Amino acid sequence: MRIVVHGQQAFGKAVLERLLERGENVVAVCCAPTKEGRPEDPLVEFAREKGLPVHQPASWKTPEALELMQSFEADVCMMAYVLLFVPEAVRDAPKYGTFQYHPSLCPEHRGPSSINWPIAMGKTRTGLTIFWPDDGLDEGPIMLQKTCEIGPDETIGDVYFNKLFPMGVDAMIEGLELVKAGVILKHDQRLDEGSYESWFKGDHAAVDWSKPVADVYNIIRAANPAPGASTTIKDQPVQLYDAERREGSGTPGEVVEVTDEGIVMQAEGGRVLIKRLKPQGGKKMSASEWFNSLG
Repeated sequence: MRIVVHGQQAFGKAVLERLLERGENVVAVCCAPTKEGRPEDPLVEFAREKGLPVHQPASWKTPEALELMQSFEADVCMMAYVLLFVPEAVRDAPKYGTFQYHPSLCPEHRGPSSINWPIAMGKTRTGLTIFWPDDGLDEGPIMLQKTCEIGPDETIGDVYFNKLFPMGVDAMIEGLELVKAGVILKHDQRLDEGSYESWFKGDHAAVDWSKPVADVYNIIRAANPAPGASTTIKDQPVQLYDAERREGSGTPGEVVEVTDEGIVMQAEGGRVLIKRLKPQGGKKMSASEWFNSLG
């Protein structure tokens, strides 16, 4: 079976690695263009190391892009973390079409920050979806889904790298096996009826210490390691990362104490120990070290 891998970053690379380990016939690798001054995408570097043809069109909405996909004479295209919009004609050019990975239990949490939002909302489960994309935003018939738990102290980094990343690579291969077996599942359930959330940043990642401590802690977890929850401590804007929930009462927004472990902040009904933060214009560092440097 002739396969086109369309993706980016470490996830796209991991899918390609798995395909090559299995001896699959990857005829082309597609990736977004490399931005000037930025390092080469890991997927592009790996594909070139393996001698695979790499294509990086600036847009897939042109006649030339359609001709490019048609020239591969592919049986299927596997989309692994794709940011550029790919129109229907291009997606349908391979014999069996194109399927895609999305790190949420669609139709819930469609959009670019699909891992952040379930954590920020205090949910205890999330998952991934392999689907046949249409021209909507993360919409189309579902092929298969996998679920996983969100631990009470897990961050977006924990959930993605330890769960959704490896599960997603396995699920992409499972999807390929279904296509190869002729079982092209296109369920009636579609992805256009659930929630669509935009980027989890700005006001979404801002901490309101007057909120219940559970809500505050969820925001910090959902923003770690990116984009970092934002707040102000001692009139200094900072982004918060590693944290731990604590018991205790007091005035919300107050610095309760500073220890070798970090800064203890008061929220409504409980406290949060901030272990690591990033001051404006600086680098991530120990919260207590930063606080003590203020004098």
